[in-house]
Amino acid sequence: MTAAEEFALTLTQHGLQRMTARVLAALLFSEQETTTAGDIADQLGASRGSVSTAIKALEPVGLIERVPAPGSRREHYRFPADGWARLMSTQNAVVGKMQRAAERGIEAAGDNSRAAQRLANMRDFYAYIMRELPAVIDRWRAGEAETPRAT
Repeated sequence: MTAAEEFALTLTQHGLQRMTARVLAALLFSEQETTTAGDIADQLGASRGSVSTAIKALEPVGLIERVPAPGSRREHYRFPADGWARLMSTQNAVVGKMQRAAERGIEAAGDNSRAAQRLANMRDFYAYIMRELPAVIDRWRAGEAETPRAT
């Protein structure tokens, strides 16, 4: 098993759809600056449709980006240099939704119920994450800028 296959398997075991994990691994382990969906499909022995679906899942969360390719009519993609930070930044929207869901649950359950206590804990946890995560990302980015990369 290659490192890319092992990486994709790990992602799949933790909830990512199989093809989405394989496409992400292909981008992460690629030595090319950019690649096309067709090239990824050929590399993985997968249908272009399944690769396209995976790209549509990865793009909104920041783990893949379209890049211009002068002279090419095909879309080119790459894993962005700050992909992991983008993912966590995008996740703030999900965290906010979870926080609001907890609020609605508290209202529905009644303030003094056990359910409301559990939901208040959930709401408070997500509120904490929403306050802290942007600073964590900023500190990581600042440190990342100072850290030389091996080429």
